Amino acid sequence: MSTPFWALSAAFWLHMLATVVWIGGLSAAALLVLPAARRSLEPEAYSRFLAQLRRNLDPVSWLSLLVLTATGMFQMSANPNYQGFLAIDNRWAAAIFFKHIVFLIMVALSAYMTWGILPRLQRIALRQARGLEALEASAVYRQEILLMRLNLILSAIVLGLTAIARAS
Repeated sequence: MSTPFWALSAAFWLHMLATVVWIGGLSAAALLVLPAARRSLEPEAYSRFLAQLRRNLDPVSWLSLLVLTATGMFQMSANPNYQGFLAIDNRWAAAIFFKHIVFLIMVALSAYMTWGILPRLQRIALRQARGLEALEASAVYRQEILLMRLNLILSAIVLGLTAIARAS
């Protein structure tokens, strides 16, 4: 039995929408929002800004990841190139396999940033606002930038692997 056209179209649309939302939010935060906020806000205001940004961005990001997972699995199962779990016997299957590996790395990095890096940045900003020395501040800021850039590079790789799979 084949997958209904409307269901597959809806899955493709939701998948693309979730991709744009997730990668767009990541790109905007990494390249524009956080660097500008760090340069222009006082430490206490920056801490409040980070807290609000997390409250707004985290649910959208994690919902996007959930949608990507669900729609991706649906699309994969409907694809005629899919031969079964870990059956990597064609170019499409190889591209999808590596795409999923990179995606899982991105999810892990996102989780670490959500529950590790951003809370540390908030604590650092609060200490600095109170006039306390935050010795690890520059190291955590560098780690944040590195992880965001790495996630951006990985997102470009995911999109490239998607293009390879689509062309196969």
